Amino acid sequence: MKSVFITGGRGFIGRNLMENLTAVGYRVLAPSSSELNLLDEQAVDAFIRREPVDIIIHAANKGGGRDTMGMVDVVHDNLRMFFNIAKHADKVEKIIHFGSGAEYGKHQPIAMVTEEEAGKALPHDAYGFYKSVCSRYIEHSNINIINLRIFACYGKYEDYRYKFISNAIVKNLLGLPITIRQNVNFDYVYVDDLVKMVTWAMTSNSHYKVYNLTRGMSVDLLTLAGLINSVADCPSEIVVDIPELNCDYTSSNRRIIEECPVDFTPHSSAIESLYEYYSKNLSSLDLEAVRQDEFINNIRVVR
Repeated sequence: MKSVFITGGRGFIGRNLMENLTAVGYRVLAPSSSELNLLDEQAVDAFIRREPVDIIIHAANKGGGRDTMGMVDVVHDNLRMFFNIAKHADKVEKIIHFGSGAEYGKHQPIAMVTEEEAGKALPHDAYGFYKSVCSRYIEHSNINIINLRIFACYGKYEDYRYKFISNAIVKNLLGLPITIRQNVNFDYVYVDDLVKMVTWAMTSNSHYKVYNLTRGMSVDLLTLAGLINSVADCPSEIVVDIPELNCDYTSSNRRIIEECPVDFTPHSSAIESLYEYYSKNLSSLDLEAVRQDEFINNIRVVR
């Protein structure tokens, strides 16, 4: 039985990975931040000595979301966590690090970009800059670590207060309108498909150090809202504040698909499954936060 150490195991992607990898027979270690402080180099060293593992999946980070606007020390803390993990590459088979589409610089349009284009400009924001530094280190290193760039991912366990698809589903279940600040094309990947690609990365000899972990296809928020209404018992009103399309946030996934062909879950099927999940778990959610519309209010403040 192989052992996998997942950092950020209590987060959206970490929880899904932990659940799926455990189900197929991996021994998964996913200590919480209170159990293991990733900023503490000596604590990380001691953990690796005490709990030898075969693979490390580094999913922990600070910042990058609407709920973390204004967070300080984003670059320092994230880089320290990254290098506290990366220093142990010689003790494991592989380290998988999650990058971000933010590496391309959100101050400019990001439309069907290839992996090579990320080096053309440094991101202006702290989170994107940190991800870019890690990516450049990985790409030019000779250690067994790869960078999987996530652009947009959705599924159960994501923060429904701030993430569009889950937020819109919960609003529909509450009989609320679905509000879109400005329509935009995203390259959304369903978390079950992301898990498939991560599993490939864990078990295969990849040709590259960096991959865009996406569908390679765009879908706009208005279309996604329509898919939610199509599975709902009672469709929601869809409100769009700004009708013009905002800048794309999409990528080419040709590099990873050539090595890891994926039969992607249709968004319609994925949303239907996610709708059923929230229908069953509605009573356990912070419904008042959804009613107060922290999602759209936060966007309006940021814009």
